[in-house]
Amino acid sequence: MCGIVGCILKNKEQVAPILLDCISKLEYRGYDSIGIATFDENINIKKDKGKIKEVDSKLDLGDMDGSYGIAHVRWATHGDPSKINSHPQTDEDNAIAVVHNGIIENYSSIKEQLENEGHVFKSDTDTEVIPHLVQKFMDEGLNLEGAVRKTTEIIHGAYAMAVISKDEPNKIVATRKDSPLIVGLGEDGYFVASDSPAILKYANNIIYPERGEFVILEENGVTIKDEEGNVIDKEVETIDWTPEMAEKEGYDYFMIKEINEQATAVRNTLTERNNIQKIIDDLEDINRICFVACGTSYHASLTGKYLLESLAGIPTDVILASEFKYSTNTLNEHTLVIFISQSGETADTLKALDVANESSQTLGIVNVAGSSMTRRAKYVIQTQAGPEIGVAATKTYLSQLTAIYIFAALMGKNEELLEKLNKVPSYIDELLKDADVIKEMAKVYNVNKDGEDVNDFFFIGRGYSYPVALEGALKLKEITYIHGEGYAAGELKHGPLALIDEDIPVVVVLPPGENHRKTMSNLEEVKSRGAKVLAIGASNDKDLISKSDDVFIINPEVDDIIAPLVYIVPLQLLSYYVAIERDLNPDQPKNLAKCVTVE
Repeated sequence: MCGIVGCILKNKEQVAPILLDCISKLEYRGYDSIGIATFDENINIKKDKGKIKEVDSKLDLGDMDGSYGIAHVRWATHGDPSKINSHPQTDEDNAIAVVHNGIIENYSSIKEQLENEGHVFKSDTDTEVIPHLVQKFMDEGLNLEGAVRKTTEIIHGAYAMAVISKDEPNKIVATRKDSPLIVGLGEDGYFVASDSPAILKYANNIIYPERGEFVILEENGVTIKDEEGNVIDKEVETIDWTPEMAEKEGYDYFMIKEINEQATAVRNTLTERNNIQKIIDDLEDINRICFVACGTSYHASLTGKYLLESLAGIPTDVILASEFKYSTNTLNEHTLVIFISQSGETADTLKALDVANESSQTLGIVNVAGSSMTRRAKYVIQTQAGPEIGVAATKTYLSQLTAIYIFAALMGKNEELLEKLNKVPSYIDELLKDADVIKEMAKVYNVNKDGEDVNDFFFIGRGYSYPVALEGALKLKEITYIHGEGYAAGELKHGPLALIDEDIPVVVVLPPGENHRKTMSNLEEVKSRGAKVLAIGASNDKDLISKSDDVFIINPEVDDIIAPLVYIVPLQLLSYYVAIERDLNPDQPKNLAKCVTVE
């Protein structure tokens, strides 16, 4: 999960400032090191471990000669974060420079063979075998494109890479297999990048290379070739996201900006109703639905199970993408497998999609137009969240939920639910006006009665609120590093209740509805064992308000069925403000990065 950028300018101006600007937009993909390589008679490299701003202040990354080059932000897989392990990686003669996203699974055997041939390695990365192989094949007489092509025949794994050579100036060769790569066509130059936010400022005409295709960037244009080396014509798509969408626009962090954009994300995704109806009309003889997803998208899928089984009466399973291969024998042509991914490039999910396509009907719910999932699923629902930069998913989660709600309501012919959905954006806007209430609660629940940091949280809910509890706990884990656990409220007595004491706050998700009485009993259980209770509930719920230590109140019109779309927002805010209390960067949680493109 790294970010790569390549750029070649038409006007011979200095490319380093543009590369720095572009790669800064990809820091959500990795932030343990940064590096840039440009060419001006020789390959020039500046790189080091650390966040982009830290390294730039030390090395002045924008001050490098050359009108073309490559750049990289890293999320370490092989080799700890260090200057020597940072990309770009080169051969020992500094004749080849490479930036790479992914994992080379057979790098150990390749490295051993190359070392036996006299190659000298400097880093602990898997990536370093690539420049050595490219240089080896160029020494044998191949040009840069041919050497990169030969290299891809030897390496195994997932990759997107961009390569430059001092022996072939004014050229960047890039290719991909199971890691994202896009091509940007701009007025002043040509780009490759891991994701569109990197280049929106400079190019919004985009080409999406398929696996195994090769991209050759030169001053006079871009050439795409297939695996056999044939030049191919590719469709050029225009992205309607603006550069401003990928900026903080006055907010302290992307996460709080994106939380505040959720009403708009829901409102925009609701416009997909007609497209979703067309998909449903085209589906044939479905008697089972299976959701496949990871992380936050998995929690959205759990809500989908409740909706589809209750509204449409269709048996529905939810399977983690990484575990999907153990369930493939149950698929058939009457199964609709729904894959959910923010990026459309999640490795586990894409692998599962390829398997499902062999036997079942497939539907992708995805936020990024032109991503691999949009090209490989039979049907696609495009969510309308806009670019999401914060690592912890917020507005993309609500957009996914919105798409699932529309799909389930249309499958179940439930007009009442569709009418309720139209009110959701206003409910979100309404509660965001009281965000400062959650901010103050975060100060209280960040510490225990002795003034020490709280280390554990429980989140509980029933029915539609159970996935909300899971997602609330995940958000807390992701950005505050507090151990948070989400549980179905009725399961407390089957083990977890043994952990409850006065040092563990319990967040109770309790909208009005049929589960209210039973969940109130669970609230009483944890209260009687000394837990401090923070509840999320309706403003007219006197019983809840009287028996909880603190309550964040929500419009009572939000009943249990649409609660997941609204009640998650204060939990996102709680995690955000606890992170701020602990002086943590919520956009860049440790050990995590966005768009998991490695298995």
